[in-house]
Amino acid sequence: METFLIKALQLILSLSILVLVHEFGHFIFARIFKVRVERFYLFFDPWFSLFKFKPKNSDTEYGVGWLPLGGYCKISGMIDESMDKEAMAQPAKPYEFRSKPAGQRLMIMVAGVLFNFLLALFIYSMVLFTWGETYLPLKNMKHGMYYSQTVKDIGFHDGDILLSADGQPLDRLDEFAIRQVVEAQNVTVLRDGVETVIPIPEDMMQRLMRNKDGFADPRAFPLPMVVQSFPDKEDSPARDAGLQPNDSIVSINGIATPTFYDASKLLSENKAKEVEIGFYRNGTEMSLPVTTTADGKLGIYSKGPNDFYELVTVKYGFFESFPAGIRLGVNTLKGYVNDMKYVFTKEGASSLGGFGTIGGLFPATWDWETFWMRTAFLSIILAFMNILPIPALDGGHVMFLLYEVIARRKPSDKFLEYAQITGMFLLFALLIYANGNDIFRFFFK
Repeated sequence: METFLIKALQLILSLSILVLVHEFGHFIFARIFKVRVERFYLFFDPWFSLFKFKPKNSDTEYGVGWLPLGGYCKISGMIDESMDKEAMAQPAKPYEFRSKPAGQRLMIMVAGVLFNFLLALFIYSMVLFTWGETYLPLKNMKHGMYYSQTVKDIGFHDGDILLSADGQPLDRLDEFAIRQVVEAQNVTVLRDGVETVIPIPEDMMQRLMRNKDGFADPRAFPLPMVVQSFPDKEDSPARDAGLQPNDSIVSINGIATPTFYDASKLLSENKAKEVEIGFYRNGTEMSLPVTTTADGKLGIYSKGPNDFYELVTVKYGFFESFPAGIRLGVNTLKGYVNDMKYVFTKEGASSLGGFGTIGGLFPATWDWETFWMRTAFLSIILAFMNILPIPALDGGHVMFLLYEVIARRKPSDKFLEYAQITGMFLLFALLIYANGNDIFRFFFK
């Protein structure tokens, strides 16, 4: 329950920041062009709001709704999700959105997307300035890694060290490198000291999504299972049995387990059973009986690759962080846009997720660096999704405005009204489908 609350709080805080910045973009450009903003709300407020106030001599009511699924900026004279037909039936007033030139209306509509993208670049820059950039160079992974069965089926072997994809060197293990490998035609690895070329099938990404076993398990490097610590508020059979931090587990029931992967596999075969754990402590081999949990765990946090391999940390000065943050943001956007093509495949559609999936991006313990990195990523997603030419999204309004500029005439209000209804129906259907996937995965997988 505590883990759920921590993830939920991070999700709500992150989305609140993103919504406020997005709607403020619309708000500030509307005010620049002297368009009246009737309401500026964080969260939605059907039937009632938690808080609202209207400053003296202001046309705008500010408030906080009770439904934490977003927010909105109600602009006068604009066909939006409020579907205020009565106001639109009145003659256009000088302060209304519909009375302004197409260029000004276009700027008001793209401002939200622009502010979200700029926010992402700023967050990335500040994260790099505050914490730097720490990564694991592939050349330092002397023992390679364990690969998923899907990846093994096309020719990879456990222990392979990634060198290059289509001739482009791979210098670090991250999402960008994995994307390069999956979308390459040929990947070169170092296997037992010999460079080996592996052809990559065109449908590699679809295979990974279909089999849902990932590219390589970051916890399954050829490393020993060494106790790092124990969970504070959860049961730990290993701690209760007498294991201590830095104990290196080398056997289970007399069977050698030289790697984390070997130990995890044997433990999963002995769920809720007593097993004999062999381990080294300060150079001395010892053993203890431990009863595993119902899911075959010892109740330990094991040391990971970062504890065994040499990491590289790059520090950035204040002014250096901005170009680095911009590069990271642009590359993240490129990668996300590139991945969108898989949404239209069977495997991609089944992988869509809603608020549960988004919440799963955040860690179970509060970590500000991770929180801000996830928030920047979600800001880029929000910017890209909102600019898609779908009625009811900013991109839909932009599409109709561009039509107006090219055709030199506005679409009728009735057409825009029907388009808005259609777009809202599509968005609700997508929302239901994505969150339905989350529910299905939770209960049936």
